[in-house]
Amino acid sequence: MDHFARLGLPAALDIETAALDRAYFALQRQWHPDRFVAKPPEERARASVEAAALNDAYRTLKDPLSRAVYFAGIKGVELPGDGKTIDDPELLMEAMEAREELHEAASVDAVEALATKARDEARKAMAGLDGLFLANDKPAIRTALLRLRYLDKFAEEARARRMNIERSKA
Repeated sequence: MDHFARLGLPAALDIETAALDRAYFALQRQWHPDRFVAKPPEERARASVEAAALNDAYRTLKDPLSRAVYFAGIKGVELPGDGKTIDDPELLMEAMEAREELHEAASVDAVEALATKARDEARKAMAGLDGLFLANDKPAIRTALLRLRYLDKFAEEARARRMNIERSKA
């Protein structure tokens, strides 16, 4: 059963957060292992499995990027797993140049400017995904998601760089 079906939601890139939360909390109450303490071992085991699967589904669908990657998988778009080499030379060059700029950024303001640029690009890329899925353009979906993964990682690196700069000035 896929994550959308587990939560009783339509499989879609854009889902209503409130509906996701309502579905999750209702099912969480139903399957929480504490409700099965006095039940037979097989029922306790099933509740534990269901609760774990429910938590995984919620965690995946709550985050827009994780949801997009998951949805792409359902639609048959193959993405390299974490830690695999990016096979898009253009994206690889963009990532290398951005990381070099981040490394050279000497002030919190400079880091924040790079992070803001990355966030803006991520918003644009995320907004364009609907059209790519509608057109079933798997190569373009793959490229967009790889870029979104890179931008997400870049945001983490920018936070770390900002903290390092702030610590060095303290």
